[in-house]
This record gives sequence, structure tokens and C-alpha cells, in this order.
Amino acid sequence: MKKHTRREFGATALSVIAASVLPAPFVQAADKKYDPGASDTEIKLGQTVPHSGPGSLYGVLGRVGEAYFQMLNDKGGINGRKVKFLTMDDAYSAPKCVEATRRLVEQEEVLALYGSLGTAPQTSVHKYLNSKGVPQLLLNTGASKWNDPKNFKWTMAGLPLYPTEARILAKHVVSVKPNAKVGILYQNDDFGRDFLGPFKKVLADAGGKAQVIMEQTYDLTDPTVDSQLINLSKSGADVFYNITTGKATSQSIRKVTELGWKPLQLLSAGSTGRSILSAAGLENAKDIVAIRYNKEVGVPRYEKDPDVVAFEELRKKYLPNIDPDNTIAFAGYGQAATMGEILRRCGDDLTRANVLKHATTLAGFHSPYFLDGINYSYTPDDYTPMKTLYVSIFNGRDWDLSGEPMTE
Repeated sequence: MKKHTRREFGATALSVIAASVLPAPFVQAADKKYDPGASDTEIKLGQTVPHSGPGSLYGVLGRVGEAYFQMLNDKGGINGRKVKFLTMDDAYSAPKCVEATRRLVEQEEVLALYGSLGTAPQTSVHKYLNSKGVPQLLLNTGASKWNDPKNFKWTMAGLPLYPTEARILAKHVVSVKPNAKVGILYQNDDFGRDFLGPFKKVLADAGGKAQVIMEQTYDLTDPTVDSQLINLSKSGADVFYNITTGKATSQSIRKVTELGWKPLQLLSAGSTGRSILSAAGLENAKDIVAIRYNKEVGVPRYEKDPDVVAFEELRKKYLPNIDPDNTIAFAGYGQAATMGEILRRCGDDLTRANVLKHATTLAGFHSPYFLDGINYSYTPDDYTPMKTLYVSIFNGRDWDLSGEPMTE
């Protein structure tokens, strides 16, 4: 990058990382305190993500974490300490996740884990990490089970919780179609039920004029969801809440069009990826409603955003083989910056308890990955990562934000 561009970057987006490099201004001089994984010179962090197997596209989360902390180390580290970040492959397998996590805790003796991925793999080490008192932070899953500070205080999600998303979508339905007749297709497991119950409760609390008139389920092993969509289209529903994943999402979006059914469509945010919508046909996905909370890279809308510029600077220098429009990589960058902020706030008290304290008091912190108006909302008694999200509408090419963000 040319020198004058680098100066512009330094004047704007470098503020994203400056706080992580500089000493914490509000930490008073005191005796240094360390747990395993911390010393006068080093902080050890761990993570498990699928670097191999069918979920390997998420391995980029680990590579971005390595690059981010290398960048900080090149600038002096966090409060004078270099970060040693170990990202291990669990292949999205619970047994491999257990093996890798035990190695990180018992052999590598990391101070904390952050940014690990997947409900099933992380459930397999949930009790273990809590029994050991090791922070399991910023998980890349939005399952409601992670918001349980009374029983599992060491574990915190990093994505919007599925019930948060469901409640905001339900509020949107009540506001735009107060007499809605809702048909729902949901995955027949904990994922589907995490969305279903909170959505129905908001409708009921609104007075019951908007009602769910039909529910259909599917299993991940089902070859198609055609019969369920036919039933829903004949039900008289004018709102379709699509709580599906992967190929079922693509199939259902396409089938709605084939049937000539024209409901207001709601889609879970985790299924709004470009590959899923492309498989359905982008024209078929037009006018679908979903929540958004993050900026994207590689699109004109955000190309001059200071945080996107900062990520692009990091990518060019440390990760030139990663595509500039890799939003998963940008998500990993935002989480690494957040973990860096937590450690910065810890000052010289690098105990696991203090790491947890600063993670659970992060309310108000704005990740570089977030849209304006979105901040973390964690408190010691409520581990909901964020309570305010945008409702957005797909225009056939991109997502348009619908007015101001909504709070659950």
C-alpha cells in the first residue's frame, strides 16, 4: 500500500487496534496477578475451529486470529505482553473438540479460549471448561444455552442469540402485519425450537391478532421439504417464517416461488449466506426479511468504512491469500479485536476470574464488525451478546437496512 494511503489508514481505522496496544488507562498500579497462560511477557489464548472437513471454510477464523495477534505483537503486544494464540482443528467433531480443548487447557495451559465454533462441538466441552474455571468466550454459535451465568458462568456466546433474533422478527411482523397469519417451517431439533418459542410468545403478548396457523417440521436427513411447503401454501398463511439451514433453506425459498405463494418471508440470519441464496436463485429471495448486525467486506457500501479499511490493511499484509470479500474472515477479525479489548482491560491482573469479569462487563463495546448502533450488551447477570439488531430486506442483490435498529 502506498505511503499516503497508509497514513490515511493510520489516522482513521488504526483506532480500532490502538486501544489494544496501549496500556489500560484506568488500571491502577498493583501487584501483578497471573493464572496459567499469563506472565510478564506472554498471554496464551486457545481456540478450536474446523480447519479440515466439511466445515473447513470456518478455519479462516483461526487464521485471522493468528494474523490479528501477530499484528498486535509487532506493535508491542497488549500492555507490553505478546499474545501466543493457538487455533486447533476440531473438524466440527465433538470427540476431536474434546481432545483439542483438553490439550489446550492441560498441556498448553492457555489463559482462556475464545471464538470457538459450533453448538455441538462446544457443548461437548461446556461442562469440562466450567469445571476447570477456564473462560469459553465469544463462541461462534447463538444457542440459548450459552446464556446461563448461574450454572455455567465461564461460557459466553459471541453471536446474536437465536431467541433474540426471533423476538425482533416477531416484533417486525406485529408492526407491519398486525393481523398476520403465520406459517412456520422449522428444523426439528434444539436449533429450530430456539427460534420457535420466543417468536410465538411475542405474538401472544401482542394480543393474539397475529397468529401462527400452521407449523411444519423437517429433519436434517429429509431429502426435500416440498410437501411441507405445499401444506403451508394451502394454509392461508400470509407470513412464512423459514427456520431452516443449508439445502433446506435453498429448497424452501425456491419452492415458495414455484408454488406462486407470495407471503412475507422471514429467514433466520444464519441462513442468509450468499451461497445459500444463490442456490435458491437470488431473484427468488427478493423481499425476504432477516436480521443484520454486521458490516460486510468486498461490497461498495462499506469500502470506505474505517473498520473495513483496517481489516483490508491487515489482510493485505498478513493474509494475502484470503479473498477481500470473505465476510467470515471479517467476523473473525471483529472477535479478535474484542478479545484484545478484554485483555487490555485486564491490565496486570491476568487471572481467569478477571478475564471473565471484563468479558461480562463489556456492555457498550462496539466491535469493528458491527453496524453502527450495535454494541455488545453483556452483563454479569445476562450473557445476551447483543439485544439490538437491524431488520433488513433482500433487494435481489444485497440487504437493505429497514430504518432504525430494533431492541428485543
